[in-house]
Amino acid sequence: MLSKVRSYALRGLEGYEVEVETDLNQGIPAIEMVGLPDTAIKESKDRVRSAIKNCGYNFPIRRITVNLAPADTKKEGPAFDLPIAIGLLAASEQIEGRAYKDFVFMGELSLDGKLRPINGIMPLLISGMQAGHKKYIIPYGNRKEAGYVEGIEVYALESLQEVCDFLNGTITKTPVSHIAYESSVTVNKYGYDFSDVKGQLTAKRAMEIAVAGGHNVLMIGPPGAGKTMLAKCVLTIMPDLTFDEAVEVTKIHSVAGILDSSKGIVTTRPFRTPHHSTTIPSLVGGDRKAKPGEVSLAHYGILFLDEVPEYNRKALEALRQPMEDGVITVSRIHQSVEYPANFMLIGSMNPCPCGNYGSRTSKCSCSPSQIHNYLNKVSGPLLDRIDLQVELDGITYEEFADTSLGEASAVIKDRVSEVRKIQAKRFKNDGITNSQMNNKQIKEFCVLDEVSQMLLQTAFDKLNLSARASYRILKVARTIADMAGCENIQSEHVAEAIQYRSLDRKYWGK
Repeated sequence: MLSKVRSYALRGLEGYEVEVETDLNQGIPAIEMVGLPDTAIKESKDRVRSAIKNCGYNFPIRRITVNLAPADTKKEGPAFDLPIAIGLLAASEQIEGRAYKDFVFMGELSLDGKLRPINGIMPLLISGMQAGHKKYIIPYGNRKEAGYVEGIEVYALESLQEVCDFLNGTITKTPVSHIAYESSVTVNKYGYDFSDVKGQLTAKRAMEIAVAGGHNVLMIGPPGAGKTMLAKCVLTIMPDLTFDEAVEVTKIHSVAGILDSSKGIVTTRPFRTPHHSTTIPSLVGGDRKAKPGEVSLAHYGILFLDEVPEYNRKALEALRQPMEDGVITVSRIHQSVEYPANFMLIGSMNPCPCGNYGSRTSKCSCSPSQIHNYLNKVSGPLLDRIDLQVELDGITYEEFADTSLGEASAVIKDRVSEVRKIQAKRFKNDGITNSQMNNKQIKEFCVLDEVSQMLLQTAFDKLNLSARASYRILKVARTIADMAGCENIQSEHVAEAIQYRSLDRKYWGK
């Protein structure tokens, strides 16, 4: 007997249909898996055998061939356990009728027949829906994630026994109820607020500009100046995720296996802080299965690199392409996939090995060569891709003892949201922020008057700026003008934007 069962597999963030063909023949009892299965799929025959027996069904004592079509694509993961088990039971006529042909099956089986949740259920369901498939059977543990996909029937069941009873018509089940995204979004409590940051008014201003225009930031200052706290506070002033953004972020986190199954969707912007010992594959994506890396897990959120010079130089250089393009291509022996990586980079670093160079509160003990070597761990090409370079210094005791609260994050967030609305109207056909403008858009929206042109020319010559760094200044100036409610960029906006390139001259010896 031959049976054909539909399932789905992942290629990056996109799913593709896999037909699980099961054939029972006369011969020496054995089970052969073909169609480029990985080790997890090859081992499924033992899980499936135990699950079928422990659910009270008979495992066919025949020569069994299971083919995963298309046969020229590498299949990975345990999600084919359920379709393989259904295929065996259908081929041995232990499932009545042909109802199973209406469904797409995905799920991992335990030895007692329970269904375990799998990674990537949301992108799998969305891809299946786009291909025209309407009915799905998945593990009960994936029900929350599936509830946010509208327009299909998803049955979240707990065991192989329950699946068989449902297909045989001995029990009835209702599809997973649709969950409204708005009902899942709550007031975010991060534990940080800009009102708690002592002093550092210039840095706060820079952070507001950065979020308003989606710009990358590098903070440089002595230990304890508040760099890490400022980075964490940035989340509190970023606009809330829209549903489309939340779905895209959820797909990445689901594929990576870090999604909270109790919530089923990501409702807050990611904040990723990889350790400085992180490798290139873990940062940009890779390993044997071409999994998403930190740059993709930070999509629509923040990638925070604390003490940038301590990171591997090659790992830092690998950030250049996703910072420029907003996507990262991960190529491995079996496949090449593209992941979104539209993140806001926030870096922090000390100005020297001891951390006190240029401080008004502490004395530096480093030699000029030590300072030079330390700062040059950050390359010029990477620095060119960072829009704002912010200097911080340690706070005085008077600032520390000041009990008055600064401006609250909620107030700053309202201003940021208004500036984002201006950009949304300006780039209504592109869906970008000021930091993502291309050369054509810069020429259209960043027109300078004569005084502003002279300011930019002076900065270009004295700071020895590259063309990319000059365009970065124009983008920041556009954001500052939007914050001021000005349609055209004024000289004061360009002057402020130039101030955020001062590290090019002061520290990197330009």
